[in-house]
Amino acid sequence: MAMQFYASPEQIMRDRSEYARKGIARGRSVMVLSYEGGVLFVAENLSTALHKVSEIYDRIGFAAVGRYPEFEALRSAGVRLADLHGYSYARGDVTGRQIANFYARNLGAIFTQEQKPYEVEICVAEAGLTAEDDELYRITYDGSVQDEQGMVTMGGQSDAVATAVKSRLRPDQTLAEALKLAVEGLASVGGENGQPRTLAAHQLEVAVLDRNRPGRTFRRLTGLALTAILDDTSGTTKDADIEEGLEDKPQPPASPSTPADNASGGPTPAPAEPGDPKPSSDAADKGDAE
Repeated sequence: MAMQFYASPEQIMRDRSEYARKGIARGRSVMVLSYEGGVLFVAENLSTALHKVSEIYDRIGFAAVGRYPEFEALRSAGVRLADLHGYSYARGDVTGRQIANFYARNLGAIFTQEQKPYEVEICVAEAGLTAEDDELYRITYDGSVQDEQGMVTMGGQSDAVATAVKSRLRPDQTLAEALKLAVEGLASVGGENGQPRTLAAHQLEVAVLDRNRPGRTFRRLTGLALTAILDDTSGTTKDADIEEGLEDKPQPPASPSTPADNASGGPTPAPAEPGDPKPSSDAADKGDAE
């Protein structure tokens, strides 16, 4: 009689943890940190279509490293949960801790029950009224949740990135200062012979949760504004200048010169062309009767 293969539960958990960590280590790093005006997300991402940073709800953002199909499925599930809870109760009842606990339960169940664990690491961030009120949750592949203060780094070299940034992190930093600090931290690892790298704007995915904006606070930083910050060595870039590069800006009010609808609710009629016959009063009365 052939003996069945046996592995202890401890060995199975160790093998799954090692498998997940190796998959996460292959991904490029992501940093999430608090600054004076909100929460900043900075990720190394060469793709413009596959986002590692996204919006979950009004004041809640999402960042992840690892296998894209896996964390994208989790992101979609989190958006559906937030929408359902906000519709059933109130939008203010949707919190970052609720979303983080949802991800932790799902990742924990997958890690213990499925043959293959998810190779992902997730950060759920919620912008508070001040930098001290920001909530940053780091959820690992096995469902563990960590409540971080001020900064979260994820990826294969997250410890080295955190070491390069943590001593210079301040809650009163401007957006430009926080972005430069995050880029320096991401570029401090991965270079040849341990030397720092140079990260260009097209290699980065940057977004913010703007605490000063009502309603939906998530916006992406792209284009010339991002390039100007990275190229500015004198530190003269102001947050007001960065506003031009933030997507999803509120729409400006309509121009006063825009023609208004007439009193009857329809569009203002176009002026008659020269030479057009003027309608008679009988024809006008007949049209009104119909």
